[in-house]
Amino acid sequence: MAKVAAVSGYKPFELGIFQQNHPSVTYIKMAIKKQLEALLDEGLEWVMISGQLGSELWAAEVVFELQEEGYDYLQLALITPFLNQEENWKEPNKEWYESIIMQADFVDSITKKPYESPAQFRLKNQFFIEKSDALVLLYDTEKEGSPKFLYETALQYQSKKEYEIRMITFYDLQVAVEEDQLKNQDF
Repeated sequence: MAKVAAVSGYKPFELGIFQQNHPSVTYIKMAIKKQLEALLDEGLEWVMISGQLGSELWAAEVVFELQEEGYDYLQLALITPFLNQEENWKEPNKEWYESIIMQADFVDSITKKPYESPAQFRLKNQFFIEKSDALVLLYDTEKEGSPKFLYETALQYQSKKEYEIRMITFYDLQVAVEEDQLKNQDF
């Protein structure tokens, strides 16, 4: 039973997404929502993200949607790897991030200092896997990218302890597109 799920995945640029209203975002959020709904049926109470752009902030938006749909007990924890991770982001991304932070149920940083080294990301990956019961990851092993490190950390952990990894692959996104198209067809 997964009470806490860590959610992560690709950053927008890794998917060729450079605008918030890109059509792909809709399908990514649908795929994340499908995974979270399945976990809600199994007792999910918390979704944990580190606040990185892309998959994680889209997951936060999905959590807010689910809260509005009656899953008001579902909570969002935003735990950054270090302080001020958004300081070099473009203004629209900073605003998006701030809006997520304002709605999150819990906000903290793993290292209570600004960025110093890649070790802070390794610490974050370890923390996220150890503090969650499941990982929902938008990642396809055919297309390497930043989620690879979290995925490898989860696999190592899974070899020692019971831990659930739920992947969202490009095939899953294609299925979401097709399901949506079927739903919107005029019969």
